[in-house]
Amino acid sequence: MKQNTLTLNQAFAEVSASSAGGAPFLIAYGATFIICGSLSYLLAAETAALIVLFQGGIALPLAFWLERRLGWGRMAADNPLRALSVQLAVSQALALPALIVAFQLNPRSIPVILAGLGGVHFLPYAWLHRTRLYIALAVAVAFGAFGLQLLLGPMAFHINLLYVGAVYWLAAPLVYRHAAQFREGKMETAVS
Repeated sequence: MKQNTLTLNQAFAEVSASSAGGAPFLIAYGATFIICGSLSYLLAAETAALIVLFQGGIALPLAFWLERRLGWGRMAADNPLRALSVQLAVSQALALPALIVAFQLNPRSIPVILAGLGGVHFLPYAWLHRTRLYIALAVAVAFGAFGLQLLLGPMAFHINLLYVGAVYWLAAPLVYRHAAQFREGKMETAVS
């Protein structure tokens, strides 16, 4: 078995650099949320909600493509954080059965539920990428969409899709800039 030669600091830096801090995913999913939000004004709520449920089929490949162009290098196969990084990335897929039940009960609930799931999903990235930006993103997405839902009622269906997309796009350049400092493993962290 090959011995891992990366220090934990190097492993963290490599995760952030190779993924461009997650910015490609925020860009891609921000775009699909905004497109879905725009379409939600033209389509029946059930149809729009169904499209929202499966938007990842477009966003995920786009995000991986962007990651190859915006990231700095590729994560080493023996990076000790690789498995955790992958598990965090795909964790939201486990919510699909619950989302399908929510869709059957009330299709208009899908955007606020996805926003809450997004908040839960992003919170651990504050640790993985060593930035509070992901805490702010998690809180803004989850509680912002919830607040809009309480204030706007049924109209929040459209607005929350646009809101989530806009928040993702606002966060993308910030996390990208944060990740840029790790592109050559130059920055040391408090983790050792």
